[in-house]
Amino acid sequence: MPETGGQELILFFTCQGRGDSIGAMGLYQAVPTLNAEISAWRQGYRHVAGVDEAGCGPLAGPVVAGAVILEPGRVRVWWSALRDSKMLPADERERLSAEIRADCAWGVGVAPHDLIDTIGLTAARKFAMRQAVAALPCRPDLLLIDAVSLPEYRHRAIIHGDALVASIAAGSIVAKVARDAMMTEYHAVHPAYGFDRNAGYATPEHKRALDEHGPCAIHRRLFAPVRAALEARGPSLAPALA
Repeated sequence: MPETGGQELILFFTCQGRGDSIGAMGLYQAVPTLNAEISAWRQGYRHVAGVDEAGCGPLAGPVVAGAVILEPGRVRVWWSALRDSKMLPADERERLSAEIRADCAWGVGVAPHDLIDTIGLTAARKFAMRQAVAALPCRPDLLLIDAVSLPEYRHRAIIHGDALVASIAAGSIVAKVARDAMMTEYHAVHPAYGFDRNAGYATPEHKRALDEHGPCAIHRRLFAPVRAALEARGPSLAPALA
C-alpha cells in the first residue's frame, strides 16, 4: 500500500476525533485507532485481521470469537464509531455488526460450553479464535489479537487491544452480537434463567434462578457457582447436564 494511503487514513481518523490517548481519557473511554493496522499495511501486510472474543466470564453458554479484516483501500465512515463492544449499547452493536458483515471479510468461531468444561477457558478462548480466523474468506497475512498468542499465525498480541485497535474492536462487536443471538435462542429452551437478558452472566436474577432450578444443560460446570449449585441439588441432576 502506498504511504499516502496511510497518511490519508490517519487524517481521516484524526478529523473524526480519534486522537485521544488512554493517558488523557482512561482505558475504558479510549477510542480505537488504525495505528496498528497502518503500521502493518506499510510493512506490506495487506490482509490484517483483528481478533477478539466474547463470553469468557458468563456462567453459561459458549465463548464466541470474531475476526475482521479492514481493507486499507475501502475506508468507511462507520469505522470512526468502532469501540470495544462492552462500551456500546446493544442497538449500536447491532448496527455496527451489520456494517461489518456487509463491508468486510469476517469470521466467527464458537467454543461450546462442554468444550470449555473439557479443555479449560484459556484453551477454549484460543479454539474459538482459531475457528474465527479459519472462517475468514482469505488467509490473513497478520493477526492483531486482544492479549492472546496464536503461534501458528504471524500475529501481534496487544493488551487491551479491543480498546486500542480498530480491527480488534470490530472483531469484538461481531463476536458479542453473534453470542447474544445464540443466548437468546438458548433462552427459548431454558427460559428460567433469563439468558435473553443476562447472556449467561452472573446477574442477581441468574444466580437466583441457578439456586432455585439448579444448572441447565449449557451451564459451565468448570465454574465454581455452577459446581456449587450442582452439588446442592445432588446427583439426581447429573443426567440433565450430560
